[in-house]
Amino acid sequence: MDANKQKIILDKMNRTAAALEKNHIRASCAPTCADAVRLVEQLLPEGCTIGNGGSVTLTESGVMALLKSSRYQYIDRTKGEQELRAAHNADVFLMSSNAITESGELYNVDGNSNRVSALAHGPKKVIVVAGYNKIVPDLQAAVERVKEIAAPANGVRLGANTPCAKTGRCIACGGAMTAGCSSPNRMCVNYVVTAYQRTERIHVILVGESLGY
Repeated sequence: MDANKQKIILDKMNRTAAALEKNHIRASCAPTCADAVRLVEQLLPEGCTIGNGGSVTLTESGVMALLKSSRYQYIDRTKGEQELRAAHNADVFLMSSNAITESGELYNVDGNSNRVSALAHGPKKVIVVAGYNKIVPDLQAAVERVKEIAAPANGVRLGANTPCAKTGRCIACGGAMTAGCSSPNRMCVNYVVTAYQRTERIHVILVGESLGY
């Protein structure tokens, strides 16, 4: 990556990490995916139970390969409802975020909502891994990011047969935060803004590479 562009990206990551810390959300910056994997490894106790939300970021960054190594007790969410529920009692839950504001807020939208529910309560520790492309100026930009980027791409990935998967954008772009389609396959069901943390559960790792949707 061009050194000038990289400096701008790292400066934005550092500002966002400082804002997250101000909101009592632990944050670290990893210039590369390899750095991010090392940071995650440092946060995972040997032999701990691990759950995760659906995430292209975890796969692209190499974090998912670490989670599935024999060093940990990995709960495979793809096996069914029992495993989805078990992940809420895991020692550590890993996920990405749909958007992170420069004011230090996490914005996430879910359909089944196993991811946002685990973020809010349950696992002893939550590690959020997000590429710099997820950083946005404010909550309104976070809303638009989900409607115009994350939801359409995930709709295609999951075969959701929603309007956004067909047109490439939400049919309610520019509307209220919760405005969306009436499709029975609608992915935008629960909207969670994490604005502050009163415990020590959440740790965000910002990565200096573009990852996920």
